[in-house]
Amino acid sequence: MSGLVDGAWSYTEGWLWMVWQSRLYVYTAAAVLLGLWLTVNMTLKKKKTVLTSSPPLSKSEKKKEKLPEKEKVIHVEGVRIFYGSQTGTAKGFARELADDARAAGFHSEVFDMKDYDPDDRLSDECTSKMICVFLVATYTDGKPTENAEWFCKWLEEASTDFRYGKTYLKGMRYAVFGLGNSEYVGHYNTVGKNVDKWLWALSASRVLSRGEGDCNVVKSRNGSVQADFQAWKAKFLTRLQALARGEKKACSGKCKKSSCKNKKEHQQEAVDEHQEKHSSEELFESSSDSESAGEEEKAHGSVIDMEDLGNVMNHMKKAKKQSEEESQRGKLSKLNGVMKTEGEEEAREMITPALREALTKQGYKLIGSHSGVKLCRWTKSMLRGRGGCYKHTFYGIESHRCMETTPSLACANKCVFCWRHHTNPVGTEWRWKMDPAEKILQEAVENHQNMIRQFRGVPGVRPERFEEGLTVKHCALSLVGEPIMYPEINAFLRLLHQRHISSFLVTNAQFPEEIRSLVPVTQLYVSVDASTKDSLKKIDRPLFKDFWQRFLDSLRALGEKQQRTVYRLTLVKAWNVDELKAYSELIALGQPDFIEVKGVTYCGESSASSLTMANVPWHEEVIHFVQQLENLLPDYEIACEHEHSNCLLLAHHKFKVEGEWWTWIDYERFQELIQRYEDSGGAETFSALDYVAKTPSWALFGGRERGFDPSDTRFQRKNKTKDISGC
Repeated sequence: MSGLVDGAWSYTEGWLWMVWQSRLYVYTAAAVLLGLWLTVNMTLKKKKTVLTSSPPLSKSEKKKEKLPEKEKVIHVEGVRIFYGSQTGTAKGFARELADDARAAGFHSEVFDMKDYDPDDRLSDECTSKMICVFLVATYTDGKPTENAEWFCKWLEEASTDFRYGKTYLKGMRYAVFGLGNSEYVGHYNTVGKNVDKWLWALSASRVLSRGEGDCNVVKSRNGSVQADFQAWKAKFLTRLQALARGEKKACSGKCKKSSCKNKKEHQQEAVDEHQEKHSSEELFESSSDSESAGEEEKAHGSVIDMEDLGNVMNHMKKAKKQSEEESQRGKLSKLNGVMKTEGEEEAREMITPALREALTKQGYKLIGSHSGVKLCRWTKSMLRGRGGCYKHTFYGIESHRCMETTPSLACANKCVFCWRHHTNPVGTEWRWKMDPAEKILQEAVENHQNMIRQFRGVPGVRPERFEEGLTVKHCALSLVGEPIMYPEINAFLRLLHQRHISSFLVTNAQFPEEIRSLVPVTQLYVSVDASTKDSLKKIDRPLFKDFWQRFLDSLRALGEKQQRTVYRLTLVKAWNVDELKAYSELIALGQPDFIEVKGVTYCGESSASSLTMANVPWHEEVIHFVQQLENLLPDYEIACEHEHSNCLLLAHHKFKVEGEWWTWIDYERFQELIQRYEDSGGAETFSALDYVAKTPSWALFGGRERGFDPSDTRFQRKNKTKDISGC
């Protein structure tokens, strides 16, 4: 064994000695190998640098490399074609366009407008990859055809209704072709122009300039309405293929001089869009306050494009002329120190021609010189069995039988959340021509019934509710303005009660004496938009200099009423939600029967208001606020909830009988009591507890229905997050 070990060691020792003697060669070989390794690595690195320094691929080329053929982005899935036709021409064009689109490889669908419910389905087009085409004919007197009447009415109202918002149809792509006859001066292609304007006002994107077909062969651009359509259709199909390739614009707008054939067309389209925007957004205000002039001046203080200069100059000339006329009238009235008499002051109408035009566009039916009526969205909702407003949940009104009106469009406040962006007149006293109460009520009911009749045959409208809706049972005097300013408000209320119509009157708490002299109403509201002097001035922006004292006196006057009284609190996040203690003190001052707490409804952008969607509280935030407020009010408790309106109701404990809430109203009983009151000359009075009714379980706070009547069907819009609450 020792011999083997000695032999191995001798061999190893000899090998090591040999390596040591040849160490120079070993070092040389190692150096050569290291050099080769470094050379190879440097060469590979240079090749990589050369490759990366080549021109980068475009975004579209990168997408093509990354995405397999089946995963390529689809820009257009197809075409949805809507037609409004009386004689069948537009219907034929719709089918022809659908066939040609299919031949070009696009999926196509054709819809009769009467069978398509825009309230349910049109917002879905914002997220689809379909192009919507509207082929609409203009019928008698510039009106839509019978099958397009409801669609156009909905579109018009949505375009002016703040609850939908200016971006309601953002993402939708559309094109319009109108059919008309130029022999009818003043009504030529009115429907096509309006549909285009309304869609644009809701932020839908126009993919092609509006086409117009003229049945008057003498003036038709291509010789006939059919030829006009063929020319427009060819443009549309070309544009459709361009959109399918991912092209966003037909023209970049950077064409060289005289090199773009469509330059004139694009310029005209831009002018049309500006004029439409100018006409739809330019609203006027009749105000006794100098602030209105300042706001208007501010609106034109920004940079003006040269193409807009003509419109701006016309606007400024008109404003200057009106100012000069008012100044001249003022000079004449003060001549020799003789002021105008009261009768002469009243001769001036509240609604100026410009204001009448603006309010009419917003959907108002104006009455006389200072009143108006409008159909509430909840009235439409309940006609279709989709639920009523919060007053249905809290007090049992039938929303489809409720008329929303006002005998005075004027107001003494300019609230930041004003529904109408301050297009209504403002003033601190009645100084206008006055219409009789009988005329106002009669025309209000007639206009309301006419608006209800337009829902005959509309998809989803329940026949029994349509018939009931023609008979007004409730009147909400809360449309806009300050109804209590109307000098004959008591006469108006008596006329309502004589017709067995309940009265819900809202006042902005600036007229305490008028509140004290008010005859009994079914329910009297006071808007309590803030609880401190500073925040009230900031939110309501009242015209009265002594607005805070008037506010407090109005709450005290409310506390003197024997019938049902309500505080309406509107929560504006970051403005008035941290004033709990001050709110509780105001509630103790007026001791209302009920307290409605509602999150503010965003009314859209306005130069007159800095309010944004960030100021709208979530429903859970409103609940948290009300629960905190409830802890400070030992006599009140949360009774009802209407989640859809973002609204809760605090009720006085006197309306909780043996553990059950009685917040609803016995309307027949109220009519009996008010009749006795009138017959006795006011001697036989009554209180809020004399006409109560039991509140159903679904209306109570904490119920799984969240205030939605289970006899109706809840409808929720898909893919829409904007607030459309409000009432």
